[in-house]
Amino acid sequence: MERLKKALITPKATIRNAMKQMDEGGDKILFVVDNENTILGVVTDGNIRRWILKKGGMGEPISRIMNRNPIKLKEGYSSENAKDIMTVNGIECIPIVDNKNKVISAIWWTDLFKQKVIKRRKINVPVIIMAGGEGSRLAPFTKILPKPLMPIGDKPIIELIIEKFTEYGCKEFYLSVNYKSHIIKAFFSDIEHPTYNIHYINEEVPLGTAGSLSLLKNKIKGTICVSNCDILLETDLADIMDFHKKNKNIVTLVGSMKHFTIPYGVCKVGHNGKLNAIDEKPEYDFLVNTGMYILEPAALAQVPKNKFYHITDLINDLMKKNKKVGVYPISAKSWLDMGQFEELQEMLKKFGV
Repeated sequence: MERLKKALITPKATIRNAMKQMDEGGDKILFVVDNENTILGVVTDGNIRRWILKKGGMGEPISRIMNRNPIKLKEGYSSENAKDIMTVNGIECIPIVDNKNKVISAIWWTDLFKQKVIKRRKINVPVIIMAGGEGSRLAPFTKILPKPLMPIGDKPIIELIIEKFTEYGCKEFYLSVNYKSHIIKAFFSDIEHPTYNIHYINEEVPLGTAGSLSLLKNKIKGTICVSNCDILLETDLADIMDFHKKNKNIVTLVGSMKHFTIPYGVCKVGHNGKLNAIDEKPEYDFLVNTGMYILEPAALAQVPKNKFYHITDLINDLMKKNKKVGVYPISAKSWLDMGQFEELQEMLKKFGV
């Protein structure tokens, strides 16, 4: 019942609060109910994502985006019927209602299947991990270990990143290395990795977050995924690829929603210092770059050779040429970043370290 309580939300709750509740509850669906628990609709992370892409305000009520005709089951349902519905529709949770349409329970995928998660759809694209930086924000640890080998529990971050991609069928990994590259190579030569292959892009000098991609121009012909070496995304990579292909983007970056509250009254000043208003503790929402991207070969072709070049430079240059760059939004809790000490502590906490 505790899990069910975390999945219930009122129609007046804001979209911002709905996203936060999803993150805290761990499920990607909420049941919108009235005061008597009568189901009014459901909200998924997909509903929120589409709203963000429409530039909708995060302070709007979730009644604006909820699905008012959700899939649901009546009490007394059969397990086989529930399995069929979940499998056909690709959903992980269904609300159970009584004859008055009140939510009395819910059934999750893990209640019916042995697998802990739905089987991942395969994307099987080459993955480039940018692992050549010095990790100066994590010094002095990175004076000893390169950032990709910073331990998160009993594994380094780069191994966790690779494992996440292998869940989706990715087998070919290209590590762009420079700083302490011999230690990174020694690590992978010392562990067994029969399900995937490691290739190296050797930067003779630092080339930024995209410069080394020029070395792949004639080696990779199809769509690729590029990731920083210090992030983990708890999201559906196959859905990101579908979004990229459907929208015919040359680049798709994954963006995470970040919410900020200014803990002061913000003065709005007019002409000659006249105070027009005070906005008390205003709240702001931003979609920020996580450091993961899907790229088409045409984007690789734009990377200059032997030049220090960031991937943001590439994106800006492509947009100047009217090439289509898209953003796939995810929630704040779906992005784990260890680029600074504060984020590293959060990631360690997430993994129970």
